[in-house]
Amino acid sequence: MTTPPPVGTAERPARRPKVLLSMGPGIAERLLDARHHSRLAALAHTDSRLVAHEFADPAPAVAAALADAELLLTCWGAPPLTDRVLAAAPRLRAVVHAAGSVKHHITDACWQRGIAVASVAAVNALPVAEFTLAAILFANKRVLHTAHRYRTLRAPHDWQHELSGAGNYHRTVGVVGASRIGRRLIELLRPFDLRVLLYDPYVDAAEAARLGVAQVPLDTLCADSGIVTVHAPELPATRHLLGARELALMPDGATLINTARGSLVDEAALLAELVPGRLHAVLDVTDPELPSPESPLYDLPNVLLTPHIAGSLGGELHRLADRALDEVARFAAGLPFADPVHPAGQDHSA
Repeated sequence: MTTPPPVGTAERPARRPKVLLSMGPGIAERLLDARHHSRLAALAHTDSRLVAHEFADPAPAVAAALADAELLLTCWGAPPLTDRVLAAAPRLRAVVHAAGSVKHHITDACWQRGIAVASVAAVNALPVAEFTLAAILFANKRVLHTAHRYRTLRAPHDWQHELSGAGNYHRTVGVVGASRIGRRLIELLRPFDLRVLLYDPYVDAAEAARLGVAQVPLDTLCADSGIVTVHAPELPATRHLLGARELALMPDGATLINTARGSLVDEAALLAELVPGRLHAVLDVTDPELPSPESPLYDLPNVLLTPHIAGSLGGELHRLADRALDEVARFAAGLPFADPVHPAGQDHSA
């Protein structure tokens, strides 16, 4: 199959479609640098400085651009594409999302109209998997615990004795969810001497074997893993997927890592395990997203709490833009998207 030229090369699309950017305030400035603006101008008829933050009461320039747009380039904070919005966009044929999930703005009306949708979720998965890999390796080495103890002791100490159970050799990691991030993490774990378990009801034994993991029930994964890392989608069925019973099954001293969504873990049940120090946690997401100022999570020495930074951040946003513009190039060339999103998969994806 013919592919568009790589980033940075001269591109001469068969036609230059009309493209409108739509995302939250301030996102486009971080997503697109001068190189991206130049490439987009070569690929499409667009004012890449014009960004639609909302469609409910659009500015005249946004309304005119929406009426002509054949493709929307979206990112975080894009407003929903409702029936009313689509009625104002009669020429719209495609949406390229320069982020992960499209559930917040791609509506049933989009699928009913047959609009083609692409997402760069696969490349957005990479930094989350990298963050999780680092968290796993540090957790097994007891880095957080040791740094806290070292800061407190400030004196000679028998660290080999205290950390006799630590290390990354022949430890077991349990991956909850074979999502894009979960699969990428499994790939990154392959060079290490780790045993990897997987729980995912949508993965059969043959696929688990191809991934190089042992497929097990959730209870078995929790009971057998020194690290449990969560990568399942946020769905009604996955709310509190890890509750009091599952957390109680985890061995003493085990670490829970959550870079998915806070709602997947029963936070009250988790705190009951964290406050006494029985479990450790690396939490990039919580429920609510911002814990209350009084939350024990901020101060517990066995918790590493970060403000949802595992995903694409800083310069990593440019990787999202690169892949999104690859998809715009495919659309301009009359080719199918490399990473299409299908409505049938939305019931069990993030």
